Amino acid sequence: MPLLVIAGAGIAVGLDRMATLESDRLKDDVELIGRAIRLPIGEALAVNDEEAVRRTLQSVFDIGRIYGASVFDVNGNQVAAAGITERDLTTSQVAQQVVTTGEQQERYRQVSGMFLFSHFIPVFDDLGRTNGFIQINRRASDFDASLTQLSQTAWATWGVLCFATLAVVIFGHYGGVGRHVNALTQSMNRIERGERAHRADEAGPSELAELARGLNRMLNSIDNKDRELVQRQAHEEALAQQLQYQEKMAAIGRVAGGIAHELGAPLTVIDGRARRLLKDNQDPSQVRQLEAIRGQVARLTRIVRQLLNYTRAGSSDYESVQLGPLANDCVANLRHELTNDELQITLDVPDDLHIEADEARLELALINIIRNAAQSATREVSVTAVSDGDGVQIRVRDDGAGLPEGVDQAQLLEPFFSTKTQGEGTGLGLAIVHNVVTEHGGRVAIANHSAGGCEVTIWLPTRALPVIKAVENEDDE
Repeated sequence: MPLLVIAGAGIAVGLDRMATLESDRLKDDVELIGRAIRLPIGEALAVNDEEAVRRTLQSVFDIGRIYGASVFDVNGNQVAAAGITERDLTTSQVAQQVVTTGEQQERYRQVSGMFLFSHFIPVFDDLGRTNGFIQINRRASDFDASLTQLSQTAWATWGVLCFATLAVVIFGHYGGVGRHVNALTQSMNRIERGERAHRADEAGPSELAELARGLNRMLNSIDNKDRELVQRQAHEEALAQQLQYQEKMAAIGRVAGGIAHELGAPLTVIDGRARRLLKDNQDPSQVRQLEAIRGQVARLTRIVRQLLNYTRAGSSDYESVQLGPLANDCVANLRHELTNDELQITLDVPDDLHIEADEARLELALINIIRNAAQSATREVSVTAVSDGDGVQIRVRDDGAGLPEGVDQAQLLEPFFSTKTQGEGTGLGLAIVHNVVTEHGGRVAIANHSAGGCEVTIWLPTRALPVIKAVENEDDE
């Protein structure tokens, strides 16, 4: 807008200057005509040839640019005239000035009701004396008419320029800046409404694009800080759970250690006395009673041992473990416990499968899974292991009756919960498995298989790291 105002002021000043120049040009034209006819008119006046004067004036009037021309003597009396002129200048001061000074004069005058420009030029005789003067009239409106078209053209051009400039500014601003500002404003409104994932479009002029990039960087920084805060809170919560879990396990460990210490020696004595009596007793009834005593002692010993295993913390010094040989060792260690001679345990565990783990704790977990499956199976237990992404999946399946209805996985992983009949299980096997797998950053899944029986699946990362233990009743889905 300031440029348009300056342009308009420039046009106004230019037109004023042009008006002055054009006025001077028209006056010069009148002066040239006067100078052209002064000599012949002076000669005609010298010999009193009024007809020659009249012809000369008529020739000037025929040019078309003159509105009137007349010749006066030194007293202001009209000698000859053509067109619209004044008839008597005897009392005119301008006429007296021309005669007295011998210099040209010009005035704007009212003649016959018309506003005219009059140019007065003296006429001299052969001796250089003033013997009259010429008055040449031209309409004053001629001076304005010559500039009217130029002025109209100039102002029309300025108007078109203003319109074009405004159009360029308005539409150019919208296309180049406005729509990008609107898009940026809309993005801010969306973010204000809670659309934290939205990001501003970085298109447009470099300044607005940099502003959009700055907004996006700020939003990304806020998101990163929020994620860090959530992770920190989760870590602190997990640390609190770990502390609570460790305190609980320490308390259980102290109780279990005390029980093991207090029961260990008496149970050993009871088992030794019963074994000695069996050697010296041939009464079948008493033999059965003594074997029952030894069986219960063995069960108590196993419960104490498993309770100690449940409360014992694993080592953080992991090593590379071959799953194939480990699975074979687990089955070999369980052979003496199997009472079902028809039971077949099949292994499909490649020797080249490796994971980083605490081998002793992992062996304890696999033994408990395979033992549970063997106790529930009718004829077969299968153990398979496959690579699964960045970890290994181990499945242990039996062909038994499966899990009873109404029992979920969370219950199965609780300590001392068992689906077996009273006296057949301790309820600590799967709880131990859950602890060991969780220590390695893995997960446990227990479900009935579609073909019958129960299937326990554990997933362990190939490169395991010690993780914070979950509380014992957590559902590790």
